[in-house]
This record gives sequence, C-alpha cells and structure tokens, in this order.
Amino acid sequence: MLSAVLALSPESLVLGSRATVPARASANMGVGLLYSTTTGNTETVAGYLSAEIGVDAVDIADAEDLASFDGLIIGAPTWHTGADSERSGTAWDDYLYGDLTSADLKGKKVAIFGLGDQAGYGDNFCDAMDELKSCFEKQGAEVIGAWSADGYDHTESKSEAGGTFVGLACDEDNQPDQSEERVKAWVAQLKSEGMPL
Repeated sequence: MLSAVLALSPESLVLGSRATVPARASANMGVGLLYSTTTGNTETVAGYLSAEIGVDAVDIADAEDLASFDGLIIGAPTWHTGADSERSGTAWDDYLYGDLTSADLKGKKVAIFGLGDQAGYGDNFCDAMDELKSCFEKQGAEVIGAWSADGYDHTESKSEAGGTFVGLACDEDNQPDQSEERVKAWVAQLKSEGMPL
C-alpha cells in the first residue's frame, strides 16, 4: 500500500484525483488547501492547517481545477488595505477575477482563513476574507467556518459582521502564539459543519 502511495504523481495529489489514489490514501484527497502569501505569514498558517488535516497546501498560482475538489480551504493576507477589490496583493487577485469566474462551485463547501495585522492595520484587519467569500459565493460555493471575533484587538474589518468573521482570522505579527490552537479548534468546527475532511 505504501509503495502505491509513494508512486503517486504530484499532479494527482494537487488535483485530488481519485482514479489513481488508493482508497485508504484518498480519505482527505477531496479537500484542497489553497493559499497565497506576501510575507510568508499566510503560508505559515497554511502549514498549520496542512499538518492538522493531512493535505498539502498549494499556492493558488500553482493550483488547477478547483471544481475537482469536494471542499476547499482557502487563505489570503490583506495587503491592499481599504481597497474594494484585489485586497490580497497576491495571485488571488488575478485568480478571483479571472479563472474563478468560469468555475462551477455549486454545492462545494468553502472555508476561508485570512491573515492580518491588528496593530498596524486595525482598520482593515483581514479584509481580504470578505472578498474571497463574495467571489466564491458568486460561483455557487457554500461558505462555512465563521469564527468569533472575541480575543482580537482590531478596530474594523470588512470580513466581520455582528462579532463574527466570515472565516478564521489569524495575526502572525501580534498573536502568533494563538494561531495553532485557533487552527485546531477551527478544523474541528469545519468537520462539524460538513467539510469533507
């Protein structure tokens, strides 16, 4: 069995192909973990998620065919603060208004995580999560994984309504010691909300 898993091509892992994946190895192949990063903080949190769910994290610039996944966990930083669109300053900006617009994600569960800096950019904390949510919902995705804003020290966020973020907000600049525990709790929440993990 192990030799069959080791013989898998990177393409079959990235695309979540079930045709070449043995049944025991395919348990988490239905979920894509996608991110893009500017300073490395989003990649760090994607790494925590990868370790927790057993799925390799892939930069959106290298991903193909998101519709082939049963569920998606996606993450981005907020770089262009105050912007109405293209808020991440990463490859997500091109993807959201390019390839994503032709994707059929009807019925797919999507969970969003975002990175921000509460102290330096407290007026725009994790704003890019809201943009991801809007764009993926336009393609038919069901966004899950809303996260309480309790324990954060920011002023404002386009990704927050009624004390709840649209997804998991992390701050590797000011609260790096809380990210791993937040990830563990969030993954448990995603499972309870039907993410096929």
